[in-house]
Amino acid sequence: MTSATADVGLLARCTFPPAGTAAVSGGADSTALLVLAVEAGCQVTAVHVDHGLRPGSAAEADHVAELAARLGVPFRAERVEVTPGPNLEARARDARRSVLGPAAMTGHTADDRAETLLLQLLRGAGTTGLAAIRPGPTKPILALRRSETRALCVERGLATIDDPSNRDPAFRRNRVRAELLPLLDDVAGRDTTVLLARTAALLGDDDRFLDDLAADLDPTDARALAGAPPVLARRAVRRWLVADRPPYAPDLAAVERVLAVARGDIRATDVGGGRRVERTAGRLRIAG
Repeated sequence: MTSATADVGLLARCTFPPAGTAAVSGGADSTALLVLAVEAGCQVTAVHVDHGLRPGSAAEADHVAELAARLGVPFRAERVEVTPGPNLEARARDARRSVLGPAAMTGHTADDRAETLLLQLLRGAGTTGLAAIRPGPTKPILALRRSETRALCVERGLATIDDPSNRDPAFRRNRVRAELLPLLDDVAGRDTTVLLARTAALLGDDDRFLDDLAADLDPTDARALAGAPPVLARRAVRRWLVADRPPYAPDLAAVERVLAVARGDIRATDVGGGRRVERTAGRLRIAG
């Protein structure tokens, strides 16, 4: 199989938009993302974000700039300040998104989706979390495997950057990748990443269907909420509270307390963030 033929097979599994920005760190996944975006005819701009978390990280922008020039696409470099400490991955992701924008393409693969499902399972997430990374124009190579992005870079003779933080066991995702997934493969006697990614996709379909049903339920109508199937009532309450103060996501205990208010078991309850849900004349309202 020629490289061009192989790329056609990869592109058929991608979901690139007509135009957009691509977050390119210089690793194999983001490098493949940029290469495939160009070959898909996407009018793409490569963006490198330096978090300033390790020595020499600023030089990685030069590497990505050279790649963009080689591919003939625009490039820009951004720098954000992220200090070491708790929740480093989440804070770095938020900082990155603040300069990339919500529509930027990222190089997440099926392997990332499988890892995220396991991480969400460890957190006790429901279907929304277990659907993990959703497909779409911002995740155009989600159907590809990490091994395929690396192979593409090797075939094209493209040097990639190895981020040592991806091997740091202090980050739970790295332990899932290096320890848990290989153990699952050994126990199952097969490649479980394929199974996990497929499960995430199926749960995503279920989650969208339930969301559509829950959208017809008025979470401020105490009687309707109390009489609805619990799976829809919980979802309607969660959507209501998130819409009131995004990206606040209430935990299950808070949602169940709101349903207790709807049933009349209690008159009001705290739902976090200095807010209370109260019932008056058969209607629920958020106070605070």
